Amino acid sequence: MGTAPQPGLHVVNHPLIQHKLTQMRRKETPSPTFRQLLTETSLLLAYEVTRELALDQVRVETPLVSMEAPQLVDVPVVVSILRAGNGLLEGVLQVLPEARVGHVGLYRDHETLEAVEYYCKFPPLADRMVILVDPMLATGNSATAALDRVKAESPAAIRFLCLLAAPEGVAAVHAAHPDVAVWTAAVDECLNEVGYILPGLGDAGDRIYGTT
Repeated sequence: MGTAPQPGLHVVNHPLIQHKLTQMRRKETPSPTFRQLLTETSLLLAYEVTRELALDQVRVETPLVSMEAPQLVDVPVVVSILRAGNGLLEGVLQVLPEARVGHVGLYRDHETLEAVEYYCKFPPLADRMVILVDPMLATGNSATAALDRVKAESPAAIRFLCLLAAPEGVAAVHAAHPDVAVWTAAVDECLNEVGYILPGLGDAGDRIYGTT
């Protein structure tokens, strides 16, 4: 498993992330444990996707002296692709508790594999950094549709954060949105005939929420 380095793709090979991903892959891992592992992993991934955020210098008073210290120029907006995106959202918000949050609801038509939108609500995105989150980047149809909606609001930049990706999904996102970089814990081998990532971990939403 894995992929050769390519522009716009960041595979985070931190040992803790890889260990937790393995636990999530196990079919016997129950939903409560899966959710906890996903929150922990998303917190670690959030450190990486925010690594190059812009900083400014501000004057602060410590208990002892006055000093110049770095502070974020702007806190990104986090947009979750419903419903599974909320599984990543919790960990990201632990790192960025001040972030405003948007949601775009998409489901996959099982006949066409195309994304169908059923809900969308964003805070102001114009000229803001946006982190779009969804655990699985499979066909790329949902991600591309969500990116289309986000871009219509004229953000300054967008970063896509997922737990697991297929090569087909990465290629689809980069073909439609070459300016959007992808952060993920792993790029798996391929998609099966119904658009699920192999070897993968099954349907992320079902694993998170205990549905079938």
